[in-house]
Formats: sequence, structure tokens, C-alpha cells
Amino acid sequence: MDMERLLFLGGLQIGEIVIIALVILLLFGGRKIPELMKGLGKGVKSFKEGMTEVEKDLDSAGQPDSTGKSGNTGADSSK
Repeated sequence: MDMERLLFLGGLQIGEIVIIALVILLLFGGRKIPELMKGLGKGVKSFKEGMTEVEKDLDSAGQPDSTGKSGNTGADSSK
């Protein structure tokens, strides 16, 4: 595996990655970086949970309920 051509980093080379890491370390300090990563992890976890909930809602909306009608179609039948 060629370290200089990692797909998720685009065209960045090792030297550029090191410089970026040093700038981040200087800006945020050694103590703040773990807190930032923890917050990022919580955000990703929350996003995944939200996506799972939306998928469940979409799956249940398309299935018929106990009356034999399909789920919520978005139309207001009270009018």
C-alpha cells in the first residue's frame, strides 16, 4: 500500500499530512485534541442513530397496518 496515495486523503503526501497534524496540535494543544475527537465520535454516533431511525420509519410507512391500508401517505383524509 502506497502511503502517499491513500484514497480518502486525495493527493496529500506524507509531508503535508505531518504539517497539517502539527498545525492542528499547535492550534488546539495536546489536551484539547482528545476532547475534539470525543465530540466528533459522539456526533457520528448520533448521525448513525438518526439514519437508522429514519430507515425504520420509511420501512414501517410502506407496510400495511392492521386495517389493511398502507402507512401514512401524507394526505389529510379529514378534509
